[in-house]
Amino acid sequence: MTQIKSKKFMLLDPVQTDHIHCESCPIRHRAVCARCEADELELLEEIKYYRSFEAGQHIIWSGDKMDFVGSVVSGIATLSQTMEDGRTQMVGLLLPSDFVGRPGRSGAAYDVVATTDLVMCCFRKKPFEKMMETTPHIAQRLLQMTLDELDAAREWMLVLGRKTAREKIASLLAIIARRDASLHLNAKNGPLVFDLPLTREAMADYLGLTLETVSRQISALKRDGVIVLEGKRHVTIPDMERLLEEAGDDSDGGMLD
Repeated sequence: MTQIKSKKFMLLDPVQTDHIHCESCPIRHRAVCARCEADELELLEEIKYYRSFEAGQHIIWSGDKMDFVGSVVSGIATLSQTMEDGRTQMVGLLLPSDFVGRPGRSGAAYDVVATTDLVMCCFRKKPFEKMMETTPHIAQRLLQMTLDELDAAREWMLVLGRKTAREKIASLLAIIARRDASLHLNAKNGPLVFDLPLTREAMADYLGLTLETVSRQISALKRDGVIVLEGKRHVTIPDMERLLEEAGDDSDGGMLD
């Protein structure tokens, strides 16, 4: 895909969404603005806008110049990289409250594709970079989110490199369940219920497994009572600690991340 095509796609397809005030934003407690005071939120209001994307639509093409940064408000996106021989590898997921773009970096390092219908809260890049210099709360929160992202990447290296197929599936389900619980401020006790944002094909690509293996392992987790599955996407986890055991992880007893 050429850069010309990507630029046309970016300009024509995203559309504006209804305005959401920062105080009522569903990701307010986890986003880059989580520590901002009222006056700082007012400054962000002046430089922000919303864009919506349909499932399957490219949000960013690798190498494109980015004139915005922002946070995923709702929906899921994938990060992927294409090698010189044309092979594509999914290298990450963007879940609600995750930050997109890098202040101080002009181009995009990865393709970003909406897996589901997605809404982003975008900030014009230059004003946002200037705000980082004058608003410590934003810079501090972005640093924390970057370090969390680094920890998650290291954890994922372990998942892909050392875990069995069953453990990989359980680990991915646990990651999504943790984030969903954190976004909705759900307590750790009791069942966790969420809709799986990835198709089984996408899960196979992300985990480095075959589609057959993913389907077989999900069926096994369902049969063993580790998860309850309604249809292909609606998942209930009756006991999070048991899922973490299946993932080869220990529960620390704390609030879900």
